[in-house]
Amino acid sequence: MIILRYLLFPISILYGLITSFRNFLFDKGILKSYSFDIPIIAVGNLSVGGTGKTPQIEYLIRLLSSNYKIATLSRGYKRKSVGYVLANATSDAAQLGDEPFQIHQKFPTITVAVDANRKNGIEQLLQLNNKPDVILLDDAFQHRKVKAGFYILLSAYGDLFSDDFMLPTGNLRESRSGAKRANVILITKCPKDLSEFEQEKIKNKIGLNKPVFFSYIDYDSEIYNEVERKKVSEIKEVDKLLLAGIAKPEPFFTYLKSEKNTILTYPDHHDFSEKEVQEIQNKAKNKLIITTEKDYVRLKNKNLKSLFYLPIKSSFVTQGDNFNQSILNYVGTSTRNR
Repeated sequence: MIILRYLLFPISILYGLITSFRNFLFDKGILKSYSFDIPIIAVGNLSVGGTGKTPQIEYLIRLLSSNYKIATLSRGYKRKSVGYVLANATSDAAQLGDEPFQIHQKFPTITVAVDANRKNGIEQLLQLNNKPDVILLDDAFQHRKVKAGFYILLSAYGDLFSDDFMLPTGNLRESRSGAKRANVILITKCPKDLSEFEQEKIKNKIGLNKPVFFSYIDYDSEIYNEVERKKVSEIKEVDKLLLAGIAKPEPFFTYLKSEKNTILTYPDHHDFSEKEVQEIQNKAKNKLIITTEKDYVRLKNKNLKSLFYLPIKSSFVTQGDNFNQSILNYVGTSTRNR
């Protein structure tokens, strides 16, 4: 696979030229970007998947929702609906996509919508009777038809965009120079104890005059389902089945697994068939089944016995208050100016 990627390097050069030309057209105003009279924060990355966008969107919701009416807008990857869809009491993962549905269930007081056409989605949100004060765009760093007011660029620790190559040789959707559009850069999935020396090395490697912050995935101390919860410390050594359909599941497995565990992995955003569900149940027998929060929203109505999920959240290694203040300053200034 690695050899094939290097053989495809000429295609990477062509792809890089195409995306760079597209960005040039937007930068020069030849292709039009649309701005809106509302604070819009875009969370995204330069690479394909696995940087922790959903935990960061949830972090922003927690930060802002006590003082502002929040709406999230994403394309709803792998949903079975089309066009603009506003989440309501009858929505499910098939209609919204797994990540928007997860947010809808987790934060029932905010507005959740999906639309591949972000411009149209924003226009629809602004026509609501209870229209939002702030819109959070999920995975919209390359969606340049809309000009957000604040861009958060995510890059995973150990897989930095500054070390990567364009698709298909590497995983970059666009040139590394696209990072210049970011207001802040957030290095995600760091070790909790990442030293200041290591942080400075990463900042120097990125080489941009941008604020750079460092976060880690904070795993909950309990697992949950609709009716009960269990402490991770109590089930750590229990014979159980762990399954994940996310981009980089290794830390999830490491946090929960013991020698006795059965581990199943599936592609990111996997749509579980009835046959697969039956195979999972057969392998689990009477064991606990523990999955990720994202997978749980697709599996919870599949009649799997003893199914639980492990919540996660994004936390900062250092300087979280400075990150928070940069967001609050942008939103506060923008809403006052309106």
